[in-house]
Amino acid sequence: MNTRPSPDSLPAAGRADQAAWLASHEEGYEQTLKPRQVQMIAIGGAIGTGLFLGAGARLQLAGPALALVYLVCGGFSFLILRALGELVMYRPSSGSFVSYAREFFGEGGSFVAGWMYYLNWAMTGIVDITAVALYMRYWGTFADVPQWLFALGALGFVGAMNMLAVRWFGELEFWFSLIKVAALVLFLVIGTLILLTGHAVAGSNPGLHLLAAHGGWFPHGILPAVIIVQGVLFAYAGVELIGIAAGEAQNPRQVLPSAINGVMWRIGLFYVGAVLLLVLILPWNAYRPGVSPFVTFFGALGVPGIGTAMNLVVLTAALSSLNSGLYSTGRVLRSLAMGGSAPAFVGRMNAQNVPYGGILVTLVVEVAGVVLNYLVPSRVFEIVLNIASLGVISTWGIIVLCQMRLRHAQDRGEIQRIDFRLPGAPFTAWASLAFLLSVLVLMALDYPEGTYTILAIPVVVLALVLGWRLRPAGATISA
Repeated sequence: MNTRPSPDSLPAAGRADQAAWLASHEEGYEQTLKPRQVQMIAIGGAIGTGLFLGAGARLQLAGPALALVYLVCGGFSFLILRALGELVMYRPSSGSFVSYAREFFGEGGSFVAGWMYYLNWAMTGIVDITAVALYMRYWGTFADVPQWLFALGALGFVGAMNMLAVRWFGELEFWFSLIKVAALVLFLVIGTLILLTGHAVAGSNPGLHLLAAHGGWFPHGILPAVIIVQGVLFAYAGVELIGIAAGEAQNPRQVLPSAINGVMWRIGLFYVGAVLLLVLILPWNAYRPGVSPFVTFFGALGVPGIGTAMNLVVLTAALSSLNSGLYSTGRVLRSLAMGGSAPAFVGRMNAQNVPYGGILVTLVVEVAGVVLNYLVPSRVFEIVLNIASLGVISTWGIIVLCQMRLRHAQDRGEIQRIDFRLPGAPFTAWASLAFLLSVLVLMALDYPEGTYTILAIPVVVLALVLGWRLRPAGATISA
């Protein structure tokens, strides 16, 4: 344990000294993630459990209007990712927005950013192990196996994988993401062919008429479609992972712009396009909560084994998300520890330059997810989804606020102007913040889980205040 000056103690004009201090937080990491791995991490971050599993329940609530909700949320997630991209191009960091919050808002801002992001991924990990358990029960052979046992097995497997060197994490994520993309492309190709040929699926004729059938675009009214925005927003959680990976990437300033810009067409193709195809081929009420709509689709085709194959794909997607969550929380917790905002243990690195302390702490926390799968197996997915959404909203809000501070510093001439910029700023930045605030309002209307989540905000704030007061102020760990 040693003491270093924090950014708050540095003179306002000494930005070079401040940047050097912040750069010291990157000591110990290996810049070994290859461009192809970074590209696939960006893709994998935009395709996760929220689409593969959550879309089934969302279709039941919103019907075909789900595609419109995905489009709106996807547009704002792209703007937020571009805001993060501007920050990354200024200074790549494995601490990502935690490090940027430290620079532009001091250690207090870093504390809030890091722990709220940790809340996001800790809860997301519970969602992922729950998804793994639900996917395993797709096969009748495992129908009598307790749900919590599958959750525990998934956590143990992925936890072990995360203790490997970062290059192995990158390779694992590359293939996980490749499987997800290949499966979605296969669905898009087969679905498009079915739509063009008019081939009936499970006795239903595909076509535009399905958008008007069974209640039309808004079968339950506009309000349910609006309320599920917070759930859909969670589907895009993980796009910010690319900002963390930048700190361990080869030539991040060359790779990141194309990876970030590529998110836009992936959103249009994989989310909006996929949901539209789902409701154009089968009635929206053919899909069920707790079952991936893609499994439902392929199962309806009647091809032997194809439903099982697709279930393996979505199982891979859940494991991929869990893997990414452990990766990101380990790096974020280390960044917090470097500033004295987390216990020194979570900043420790193993011989493979992996922050094992933070990963172990996350594994312990996510054991709570195993307990929830034992106590309330039917409701655990929705419960933790809402809690994770608070982390997503706060994280994205902090990214935008940091981008606004960065832009002000550029305008004052303190920082060289960044070429890769958030388009339409500052108007798009303010619009993104307003959108995130509106999502909180919508969560309050989503009774009971969403309402209880909003009511829990004072508890979260109190926990942050107590945590800040109890932290060993001024203490940091050496790299």
